Amino acid sequence: MRDYLNHAQNLLDYTIALRRDFHQYPELGFQEFRTARIVAEELKNLGIPVKTGIAETGVMALIEGSHPGPVVLLRFDMDALPIQEEAGVVYASKNPGKMHACGHDGHTAVGLTVAQILYSHRDRLSGKIKLIFQPAEEGLGGAQRMISEGILENPKPDIALALHLWNEKPAGWLGIARGPVMAAAETFEISINGKGGHGAAPHLAIDPILAGSQIVVALQSIVARNVAPIETAVVSVTMFHGGDAFNIIPSRVSLQGTIRTFTPEVRSSVLKRFQSIVSGTAVAFGCEAVITLRQLTPAVVNNDRITERLQEVASLLLPENIIDRRTRTMTSEDMAFILQEIPGCFIFVGSANSDKHLNAAHHHPKFDFDEQVLSNAAALMSAAAEELLSNY
Repeated sequence: MRDYLNHAQNLLDYTIALRRDFHQYPELGFQEFRTARIVAEELKNLGIPVKTGIAETGVMALIEGSHPGPVVLLRFDMDALPIQEEAGVVYASKNPGKMHACGHDGHTAVGLTVAQILYSHRDRLSGKIKLIFQPAEEGLGGAQRMISEGILENPKPDIALALHLWNEKPAGWLGIARGPVMAAAETFEISINGKGGHGAAPHLAIDPILAGSQIVVALQSIVARNVAPIETAVVSVTMFHGGDAFNIIPSRVSLQGTIRTFTPEVRSSVLKRFQSIVSGTAVAFGCEAVITLRQLTPAVVNNDRITERLQEVASLLLPENIIDRRTRTMTSEDMAFILQEIPGCFIFVGSANSDKHLNAAHHHPKFDFDEQVLSNAAALMSAAAEELLSNY
């Protein structure tokens, strides 16, 4: 198993070069044409059969082992974010207003490194490795599109794995936990319709700002009073827009935000209370509320047996790393859709380094990570894939 780590370390310059190239030319969801072209070229140069154009820019490849066995899917996301970079690095984004601020450039580079490692070891693989390079993870439905276009067919995977570089934790930390590890996510938009009027005569108007303000406060009661203390949920109002002048009460205001939960039961309860509170509060202030809810992703839920196997692989491969078996985050990930269909595991790889000032949060304009962790990530995915093929 250590030869996977040695191989990944020997390829680190290759991995970093790819990562920095992707970082300089970030592309938003369903626009990753340059990234996808490079991914396909690298895979074809190895001799791996490739299919392109899945969900616009997605790439799929298949490594066939020398012996029969199961199919393991390895997924890597490629998209960037609409953020103006402020990291000040020599490999900074050359595409104004676009930035790899979440680590997907590293994921794509790791995926190509894994392809090199596993292809060179294909003579000892029992089964097949299905490599998926996914577009549009950042809330645009890339995983769903790829599923609808056949990535879970011909052949159907038996196990699915993915990883995320994680700047919330330092290099040398691994998050490999059973059960739900990332939250289900909804977005909401609320339109509060009242009656406009002069600010000096509020009694002649029906003030939607007042109603909206009370709704914001009342929504905080859901987690405090409707979710059991041992459970977890988040209801966040993140936008409140209304009014155009200091002396005019508007006829309408809009609120937007997000809801995060881990279990279907809590999700159902929170959504029911959310709609009841919004509608009831609006009526109490003489207004009407129009609610639009959109599910972004279900929760990312790791399979117990597969997760335990990955914990064992990580302990043997990277014994100096800390393995967190209880990690959870309220952020979301559309790998959840794949894990709804195929049992698997989503891994977090600590990537921050405070000594190098590489500890900005994900989606921050100064985000960057310690590139030395890329070899550990590639080795772990490679070793995990072979272990699961050999002992399915």
